[in-house]
This record gives sequence, C-alpha cells and structure tokens, in this order.
Amino acid sequence: MIFTLVIVLLYRLGACIPVPYISSDALNFFFTMNSTGSIFDYLNVLSGQAFSQATLFALGVSPYITAQIVIQLLTIAIPALEKLSKEGEEGRKKINKITRIVTVGLSLVTAYGYYSYMKNVAGVLTDNGVFAALVIIACYCAGASLVMWLAERIDENGIGNGISIILFVNILSSGYTTAQTIIRQIQRGGFLNIFFAILSVILMLAIITLTVFITNSERRIPVQYAKRVVGRKMYGGQSSNLPLKLNMSGVMPIIFANSIVSLPATIAMFVQPKSGSFWDKLLGIFATDHPVYVILFIVLIIAFSYFYIAISFNHIEVSNNLKKNGGFIPGIRPGKPTADYIKMVLNRITLIGAIFLAFIAGLPLLINMFASGYLGALAFGGSSLLIVVGVALETARELESQMAMRHYKGFLE
Repeated sequence: MIFTLVIVLLYRLGACIPVPYISSDALNFFFTMNSTGSIFDYLNVLSGQAFSQATLFALGVSPYITAQIVIQLLTIAIPALEKLSKEGEEGRKKINKITRIVTVGLSLVTAYGYYSYMKNVAGVLTDNGVFAALVIIACYCAGASLVMWLAERIDENGIGNGISIILFVNILSSGYTTAQTIIRQIQRGGFLNIFFAILSVILMLAIITLTVFITNSERRIPVQYAKRVVGRKMYGGQSSNLPLKLNMSGVMPIIFANSIVSLPATIAMFVQPKSGSFWDKLLGIFATDHPVYVILFIVLIIAFSYFYIAISFNHIEVSNNLKKNGGFIPGIRPGKPTADYIKMVLNRITLIGAIFLAFIAGLPLLINMFASGYLGALAFGGSSLLIVVGVALETARELESQMAMRHYKGFLE
C-alpha cells in the first residue's frame, strides 16, 4: 500500500511539472473556453487536468492503453504473437516488451499531434523554432513512457491494476473542477440551470448506487462433487458453486472504447482540415455531441466486453478443472457439454454487463446532445464515475484477499 501511494505521489508531481516553451495559462484559458464537452475534455479528465495545462504527463496513460489494445488484437490475428501468449511467463514478458515499444511509438505520434494542436492556438508556444518543437515532443514522449513504467511498477509491487489506479487518481483530482462547474451552474440562476445542476448530482448518485449493485452481482452455477474413496477415507459429495460476475470485465471495455473513438480527435490535431471541407465534416461526425459518436461508442463497449471476457476467461480450462476434481454441473455431462454450458451462461451475463456499461457511459452523452449548454462539462461523468467506483471496489477486494492470505481480520471489519 505504501509503495502504491508513493508511486501515485510521484505521478501527481509529474503531472505538475511544466514543459519548456509552453504557456500553460494561455492553453488552459483556450481549453476552458473552447473544449467543454469535447473529446479533449475527456482526455483532460483522464490525465488529471494535465492535458489542459500542458504539463509533463499531459498524455497520461492513453498511449499505453492504446498499445495494449493493439497488441491484444494482433495476438489473435498474428500466429507468432498467439504462440508467444501461450508460452507462459517468458511469452508474457516478450509481449510486454513489444507493448512497451509500441507505446513509445504511439506516444511519439501523439506528442507530435499535441504539439501541432498547441501550435494552432495563439499565444501558447513561446518559441516556434525546430529546437523548441523537438524539446516539447521529446518531453511528452518521455512523460508517457514514464507513466507506463510507473503503472507497471504498481502491477508488480503495489495494490491493484497500475493503469486503473492512475486513472482513479486522475479522475478524483478532477472532482474539484466538476464541483465548481455545478456550483457555477447554480449561481447563474434560472430554472434550467438549477434543474440541470440538481439532475447532475442525482445522476451521479444513481450511477454510483447502480455500479456498486451490478459490480457485486453474480450468477452462481451449482457444482456437485462426486464421492471418492482415498485409503480408508471418503472425500467429496459436497455441493458448491461456480460464481460468474455480472460485470466481469470491469471498466476496461469503456477505457478501450474511449481509446478507439478518440483516434479521430487525435488525427484532427495533425491535419486541422479547412472549415466546411469534406475532411472537416467527416471528423465532425466524431464530435461527442454527434449521434454517430454515441452509437459507435456504445457498440464498441459491447464488443470490447465480449473481447475482454474471451481473452481473460477460459471456459474450456474451467470445465477441465471441474472434471479433474470430480465436479460436475447437475444435469450437464462433464467435458465439452459443461464447457458449452458455461460459455452459454457467460455470453448471457456478459450481454447484461455490456448493456449496463453502455447505459452508464452513454446516458450522459445522450443528455449532452440535447443539453450541451448546461451539462457539457459533465458529458463524461458516467464513464468517470464508473471507473472510480469500479477501481475502488476492485482494490478493496484485492486488499481483502491479501489480508485473508495473511490471516488478518477483514479489511472492512
């Protein structure tokens, strides 16, 4: 726990370190006036306000997450990577090494795009020379690589998932800004301002309650163990169950989906298409208040829910383990029929969990389409709250398991 807290502290310090040749105040002012409710607003939340202030860790964990998605997809498509993934610990280390290389490459591309974005904002860059550009791009590339290294250190020596912990801290650090937005909404006066401010608070409480309920929900498949005699003793005969979490994939599908749908916004940093042109209209389709963006976002969440379950839960291995230990599901024959039954149940509960994730993350976006003037800054409140609550529950469960292994009392007692 102390190790994790130290890493988090180092990350937050890095998120405050300025980068040379950039006026953070000018960018922050421009960002406040022009990016409310856009994808840049979401990237700013995920980076803990570092994106709008152009500090060292402005890119956050986005390049690392995108690299992991790319490698996981390629693992299915490329036989050589698939073979590596099945080689145990050594194969995992090689895939992690490839992921790091891809992360550095993506961070270099994203850093250049971020520099191009700032270059088009008047007063942000204090020096437009080639040397200044190289320094800025190198700083952001190094910052993204350092964030990746910090996340991996949490995975190895800390509590919880490194990426999730960093996202958790970043979103919490943005809580003050969200509270200020709601307060300013009320101070403006008027029925609609006050109504939408109160609606925002109610939505947040509802999302937290629903997330806790769904996260703790599970489908328990009954398992019966056959009796067997070993020496002069009889073992087995007891009943148990196989618990399958309703939201087994956690917040990862939302993180993956956001990384994909934010790619057009990243491309827009490079090209800056002429207003009214075909490319300007095409990139405009992926604005957060456009129906295509919302539909694509929801479809990707559902798709990534199934994808994440497919790579993280092996129903055939579970079926084989039950068979080896003399366990069986009542009414289902051991072996392939058991594997097929587990897969069928898993597909059904994954659909329910995916619909839940799509609803929680998509509802604020749908509201933002019709009330962007009132709830623009809270367009990504559903995704952010879901990540915060999900990571908090997962970390608490991991702490419980650590204490149970060491024969301590329960973490919540």
